[in-house]
Order: sequence, then structure tokens, then C-alpha cells
Amino acid sequence: MIVAATQFAPVAGDIAANVRTIAGLIRAAGAEGARVVVFAELCLSGYEPTLIRDTPDLVLAEDDPRLEPVREACREVSAAAVVNGPVWTADGRFAVTTLVIGAEGELLARYDKQHLYGIEQEVFAPGTTDGRFALDGVRFATATCYDNRFPELAERAAADGCAVYLASSVLSADNDSFETVYPVRARDFGLYVVLGNVLGANEDGVGGGGAGGWGPDGERIADAGPDKPGFVLADLG
Repeated sequence: MIVAATQFAPVAGDIAANVRTIAGLIRAAGAEGARVVVFAELCLSGYEPTLIRDTPDLVLAEDDPRLEPVREACREVSAAAVVNGPVWTADGRFAVTTLVIGAEGELLARYDKQHLYGIEQEVFAPGTTDGRFALDGVRFATATCYDNRFPELAERAAADGCAVYLASSVLSADNDSFETVYPVRARDFGLYVVLGNVLGANEDGVGGGGAGGWGPDGERIADAGPDKPGFVLADLG
């Protein structure tokens, strides 16, 4: 199983531009053997909670036609994509949502961020259920940024038979999660952890890259570096 961890600078409020970038990264990573491609938190819209709050057109549906280029890219290279954006909920609110789009363009899973941080609490509805999907006999868990500060999510993932924990985040270069969260979750619960992160300015600060992965021993197995857009492959064996 090869998982690609991506990083790029989303264009604030430009879903079409971000979808083009995401589709291109899926194709490139799939061409190098990735079966799953993981992206950052709110990669579809940019991490811009205030802009999202004030611009309802930025909120997507699960079957949104604006995501068709992503579905097509997944079909072309037979890879699943873990993308994240503002998505409507059944009760007319919207969440920080991970959509897992399968290798045939189908929706494999939806996960709404459970632990909202700062202004997110004013803008988004919190999720209430864990995210899971399976591919090629491997069971995956999903989590989003601040979620990862809560070890019980990873603990439940391991107890539920997951081998891989996928984190979609927005982290600056000096965020201590690179030392105190992601490797610790991997080591404490025997999981592969794969992180998608951002570059560039956003409402939270400046994305610091460092997308990549950690093995079940907590050691780095892939690192995209601090400033180059693109992806890195994590070979999970």
C-alpha cells in the first residue's frame, strides 16, 4: 500500500482552481503507484473560515458537480482521494468535511471534523461519528487537524482494526504537532499516520508543509519538506 501525502497553497475562495490542483496531484501521485492521496484541511476552499461563513457558494454538496475533475482523476489512475472542504449537512448547516472519493469516482466515506478550533466553532457544525473506509484489504481512519490532539480518536481507530490513520491538517512550521502528536499517535497505537498539510498564507497563519508519514514505531517514513508544493509517497508495506 502506497499513500501519497500532499501539500500546496490553496487559492482562497477559488474552488475551481483548487480542484484543478488537486486533480493534477492525484494524477501525478497515482502515476507513481499511490492508491490513496491525502490532502490538507479545507484544501478545496482554502482555510478561510470567515470567508466561508460569508460566502455560501463556497459550501459544497457530497455529489457536487464542481468535484467532477477530482472524480475523473481518481478513475484515471485508480486511486482514492481524501479531500476536505466545507460541505452541507443534512440539517442545513455545514461542516469541515473529509470526502473520500474512490478509484471509480464513488463516495467511499464522509467524515465531519469532531473537534472544532477557535473561530471554527462559530462557523461549522461539529461531527459526531468517526471516519472509516477500506481499500485493498486495508482499513483506514480519517481525522482533521485539531482532532488529532485527542488521542481517543486514534485509540478507537486501532481498536476498530484500522492500520492507517489519515490526517488532513493546516499547520505552521513551528506547530508542535510534528513532534508531540503525529509520531505519538503512531507509536502509542501501532498505526501508520499520513499527514496532508498546506503551504502559503491562510486565515490561521502560514502553512509549513512537512506533509508525510510516520511508521508504527513513531519514526518518519516520508517528508515532503517545508516549502515545495507536491507530494511524497509513504510506502506502508
